[in-house]
Amino acid sequence: MIRINENYTKLKASYLFSDIAKRVTAYVAANPSKPVIRLGIGDVTEPLPPVCIEALHAATDELAKRATFKGYGPEQGYAFLREAVAQHDYAARGCQIEADEIFISDGSKCDCGNLQEIFAQDIRLAIPDPVYPVYVDTNVMAGRTGASVDGRYQGVTYLESTPANHYVPSVPSVATDLIYLCFPNNPTGAVATKAQLTTWVEYAKKNQAIILFDSAYEAYIRNPAIPHSIYEIPGAREVAIEFRSFSKTAGFTGTRCAYTVIPKALLAWDHQGQPHAVHALWNRRHTTKFNGVAYPIQKAAAAIYTAAGQQQTSQLINFYLDNAKLIREAMTKLGFSCIGGDNAPYIWINTGRDSWAFFDTLLNNAQVVCTPGAGFGQCGEGHVRISAFNSRENVEAALVRIAAALK
Repeated sequence: MIRINENYTKLKASYLFSDIAKRVTAYVAANPSKPVIRLGIGDVTEPLPPVCIEALHAATDELAKRATFKGYGPEQGYAFLREAVAQHDYAARGCQIEADEIFISDGSKCDCGNLQEIFAQDIRLAIPDPVYPVYVDTNVMAGRTGASVDGRYQGVTYLESTPANHYVPSVPSVATDLIYLCFPNNPTGAVATKAQLTTWVEYAKKNQAIILFDSAYEAYIRNPAIPHSIYEIPGAREVAIEFRSFSKTAGFTGTRCAYTVIPKALLAWDHQGQPHAVHALWNRRHTTKFNGVAYPIQKAAAAIYTAAGQQQTSQLINFYLDNAKLIREAMTKLGFSCIGGDNAPYIWINTGRDSWAFFDTLLNNAQVVCTPGAGFGQCGEGHVRISAFNSRENVEAALVRIAAALK
């Protein structure tokens, strides 16, 4: 008799964004004459930068000729992209990251979910609340948690992010082993200072823990005092793994390309107390279960590091940040407390109301889709997330509708 992994039965029946999609689909079917504006899921809407399109075409043409054809590439990524990342994203910021410490992948979501495979079953987890659901759910699937009680899984140290701490959690009073941090944060848009990240690095060193640092939105940071990378903190090479993505930086949500940085100095221990290089473990996992990102996609990703690419991606990010500024200003004018939108493409709005009820109000009365904060954890209740990823015309129209619906 074939049996299932019963840890899957601990999960909620469906994923947050599936629930939202079902509600929106039902509303659209019942109200075909009322067009809906979607500011919920964090998917980009603007075309890829021209340099990326040119690189895609050129690389595709290479595949049409025997002399330049590419089959399987290196699982870790082509050297031209890894070297560009090392130079522009790290060396330029004074971070000591080598090209062979960078692993190209098809998405940070995949890497965040897959990375936990290489760690022991009984490790202690520290996960923020509210949080991107993948961090929690993949560990539930792996059997590292108990059952969900009142919306929280037993065996997890939840790092509460609330108005009281400006949505930046402090280090816990108990020891943990695997720590998930995300800055600029999804869903709140909050950012962490160098001093705040330093306390986490010190905590990880003290407890021989590892930080999984999701920095997918670092390109949206405009405050020069805010670190873009955990490796800007002294000692982070010994305790941190960093995830980054081209999805929001250059619009690659549909083309899929990201990377994970694992320094060779990073260690984890076996049951006998013997150290092992996490870099080698991940390389073994990566080469066993992944065949690499398509050559044309990697060429397109490398193109953003050219002078023209830097200019075009900056314009794209500024466009979304201008949308975010409009949303934050409009919601503040309506009397809501907001964060995000200045160094992140998300605006986290303290509604003071049930978050799903607020979602329904905007959908039914304004035909605007947001994301209810309760879907990100207990501390998300009373909040909603609005995404800046849409056209300027749609954002402006949505804000007019929201103002009318909430008056």
